[in-house]
Amino acid sequence: MRLWLLRHGEAEPRARTDAERDLTEQGREEVRRSAAHLHGRPLQAILASPYRRAQQTAEIVREVLGFAGQVETVSWLTPETDLRDALLYLDRRNEQELLLVTHQPFVGALGAWLVTGSRSEGLPMGTASLAELSGEHLAGGLMTLESLHHSR
Repeated sequence: MRLWLLRHGEAEPRARTDAERDLTEQGREEVRRSAAHLHGRPLQAILASPYRRAQQTAEIVREVLGFAGQVETVSWLTPETDLRDALLYLDRRNEQELLLVTHQPFVGALGAWLVTGSRSEGLPMGTASLAELSGEHLAGGLMTLESLHHSR
C-alpha cells in the first residue's frame, strides 16, 4: 500500500471560524507544486478534511492530476483527530494508492506513528508538504517514509 499525506496549502490567517479559512494565492501555488510529485501515480482515492482550505487543496490536486474521481470528504481528517479513530477508518479501506488531505498537528502525528510507532515527534509537515509512505499494513512503525517534499 502507498499512502500519501498532504497538508493543505497556506491559508488566510483569519476567518469567521478556523474551518472557513481559504487558501491564499501563495497557498494555491504551493499545492500545484506538491501535486506535481503525484503525476503518474495511480491514485485510487482522494480523502479530504471538511475544512475549506483542505477542500480547496484537494480540488487543486484533482484538477492538476486530471483525477477522474471525486474528492471524498471525511469528517475525521481535522486538526485534532484521534489517531486511533483514523486508523480504524483507514483499516477498512481497500485502496492501494490513497491520498489524505488534512492539517497539522494530525498529519505529522499520523505520519510519525505509521513510520516510527511513536507520536512524540511528528513528521515536519509545512504547508503543502507531501509525504509518501509505503508498507504492507497501516500500523504503528510498519510503514516506510519513501519521500517528503516541501513546497517552500
